[in-house]
Amino acid sequence: MAVTIREVARATGVHVSTVSRTFSAPHLVNNETRERVLAAATEMGYRPNQAARALTTGRTHNIGLIVSDIANPFFPPLIKAAQAYAREREYHVFVADTDEDPQAEEELIQTLTKQVDGVVLVSPRLTNQAIERMGLELPFVVVNRRVRGLSAVLMDIGHGTALAVEHLAGLGHRRLVLLGGPRASWTSEQMKKAAVEAAGRCGVGLEITGPNAPTEGGGLDAAAEVSASAATGVIAYNDLVAIGVIEGLGERGIEVPRDVSVVGVDDTVAGRLNRPKLTTITMPTPAAGRTAVDLLLQAVDAGGGRTAAQAILETGLVVRESTGPPA
Repeated sequence: MAVTIREVARATGVHVSTVSRTFSAPHLVNNETRERVLAAATEMGYRPNQAARALTTGRTHNIGLIVSDIANPFFPPLIKAAQAYAREREYHVFVADTDEDPQAEEELIQTLTKQVDGVVLVSPRLTNQAIERMGLELPFVVVNRRVRGLSAVLMDIGHGTALAVEHLAGLGHRRLVLLGGPRASWTSEQMKKAAVEAAGRCGVGLEITGPNAPTEGGGLDAAAEVSASAATGVIAYNDLVAIGVIEGLGERGIEVPRDVSVVGVDDTVAGRLNRPKLTTITMPTPAAGRTAVDLLLQAVDAGGGRTAAQAILETGLVVRESTGPPA
């Protein structure tokens, strides 16, 4: 038979309401009493009724996590870290995938609104105006997008892109191509700005193409443009695009890195298993997942009001086999 809240109260010598507050509003219970109640609850196997808890607190203890493409290996480490951190805070995570479709993204947000206490949007494809509007109804945290009035977790892709340009220029490449991502991608725009600035500093030519699908197929399609250009260095929107480019160039008899050097973004398992192993910009995806959930729960604890905290996470460059001096 399940242990009741009254049994925990009797075992610890406190009122039932104190046990209830220990789980629903722990900040209202002094430390000694809270620790005593939690220890007894654990020992007795007591689990609070989540439905009743939601009625008394007005919280579901669920959060939504919406990503643009769950099949992209960039997202699973972020999702896993977000879920683990949420579990530590006694929250559950509903994960949803928009398949790069802004309309599906909006529909998912509307569906989740009454089932969660807040939403983390990762690499959204909606317009800022649409996100701002929906952020009036529910606490939001956005990953890799700046939206006025909302908290954001930003991976400094501009810094990583500059490192990639400097790396290729240092190897002796004089003409580069940047393969941009989807039209609505904040990351793609930041990469373009940083690449233009870095190319100017390094005295190298830069061609920007796109939008490109953020997939291996997008890289395969872009390989034709790369092979037709005079570029000997490529910076791709992500590792999947980079892998597709390498495959497409190989089909045209162009070898990487002998003829063309290729840099990806994300440092995914796919890039490390590829041959040649991919030189890539490292993205702190697990840290982004944890930080996004933390900022979201801060907003929830503050009563759901709009907050505009911002966390900027560092990126880097890991050099492997897909880059080398030009032939």
